[in-house]
Amino acid sequence: MEEVTPIPLLTSIVLALLTRTRSYNFVPQPHAALYYSQRATKGGFLIGEASGISDTAQGYISWLCTYAFGREQVEAWKPIVSAVHEKGALYFCQLWHAGRASDCCYQPNGQPPISCKDKPITAQIQIDGTSAAEFPPLRRLRTDEISQVVNDFRIAAKNAMEAGFDGVEIHGANVYLLDQFLKDQVNDRTDEYGGSLENRCRFPLELGLGSLHMLITMTGDSNPEALGLYMAGSLNRYGILYCHVIEPRMVTQFEKHETKCSLLPMRKAFKGTFIVAGGYNREEGNELIASGSADLVAFGRLFLANPDLPRRFEINAKLNKNDRNTFLHA
Repeated sequence: MEEVTPIPLLTSIVLALLTRTRSYNFVPQPHAALYYSQRATKGGFLIGEASGISDTAQGYISWLCTYAFGREQVEAWKPIVSAVHEKGALYFCQLWHAGRASDCCYQPNGQPPISCKDKPITAQIQIDGTSAAEFPPLRRLRTDEISQVVNDFRIAAKNAMEAGFDGVEIHGANVYLLDQFLKDQVNDRTDEYGGSLENRCRFPLELGLGSLHMLITMTGDSNPEALGLYMAGSLNRYGILYCHVIEPRMVTQFEKHETKCSLLPMRKAFKGTFIVAGGYNREEGNELIASGSADLVAFGRLFLANPDLPRRFEINAKLNKNDRNTFLHA
């Protein structure tokens, strides 16, 4: 295992990545500097929303940013990152590819979205659990094409660092491309990227980025505990800075349910910083940290409604209620 430098933070509270969809033509807008700097504190840690890595990565209209597209995105991010750094916070960019969770209208020349397979998603509800969905036919990635997608991630990571970010995360959950390869209920390949647990994890691990985040959900696989444990242990070989996981109880983005699944085995297997997300409140977060179940806790909705969330938690102040009607609107 490579030596990993701990994240130098003054708080265990993290701004979770959130789907803002407030860009224009895939370019971040100046108002993002206000949004992020409001939530930045000295010694804090912010995770930016997912940014597509290539012209095939998009799954939503005008998704925030695609670094691989060129200079415009990099230059637009620089003042946003600078505003966060002026507050003394660390800022990571999440890199993402939608895979089959896309549509032909978002793809170059209207071509089918790419994935590990050629069968579309059968779900009739979007990942937010509230809106109807219908997914198009797909194109299965050829074995020789996967290396190009890996390279797209690497180019995007270099662009993110040029924009001033302190690191990058790789999005490996929520039915997007890497998640599609990981899960045996989705991946039906017969080459070296399908079948066995090791083969299904090959593509995500081939990314080999030094500051990497694997966001792993526990659904869509016949043995999610074994998958999570294998990935957590495998990340140690690459000197990964941290592993960020979603609690199994979070079936959708908004609702929790009871489950016997636990993140503790992954926590014990991974040797770097362990971040958890899952609709926690102040008391639950404190309990996780005190028990050693996590190093950091990511908050989304509470941070939306309370830009000064770390301070409010510190003095146990009353919290603003979040307004779901304002979520995910341009």
